[in-house]
Amino acid sequence: MAIDPSWHQLVNGTAVAVDGHGVLLTGPSGSGKSDLALRLVDQGAALIADDITELYSGSGGLRLRFPVEAPGELQGRLEVRGLGIMPVSWIADAPLILVAELVPPASIDRMPVPFMAKYGDFSVAAAKITPFEASAVAKLRLAVVAAASHIMAPL
Repeated sequence: MAIDPSWHQLVNGTAVAVDGHGVLLTGPSGSGKSDLALRLVDQGAALIADDITELYSGSGGLRLRFPVEAPGELQGRLEVRGLGIMPVSWIADAPLILVAELVPPASIDRMPVPFMAKYGDFSVAAAKITPFEASAVAKLRLAVVAAASHIMAPL
């Protein structure tokens, strides 16, 4: 597939880089995107964008970045409930490897069938994560390793 260098899309979601791999955290307002991002950053990940993320086609496929149209003073800042907008470790962009859909515990299957998220002509490995579980960061890191190893691709 030829990459259209002009393709981009704004999405409601928080983006982080885990070991250099871009992860898009999606879910409704209040679902825990910024909270999970904070815990990931606290354990070595880097923020890309909070709340609104720009997806764009780049070398090698789909990438994540802070939206070009967003106020620059928000780059590298994360909304931390109870503290406000706080500076955190950040990077400018990363290749998107995983979409983590944040859902309540009842929405998680014990043995899920791998699935993909679709943005434009791009398909990306996806997983459902319950963000407020103590194991959420560990599960997300395992999902990143699985996506990077193509373990999460549908058969």
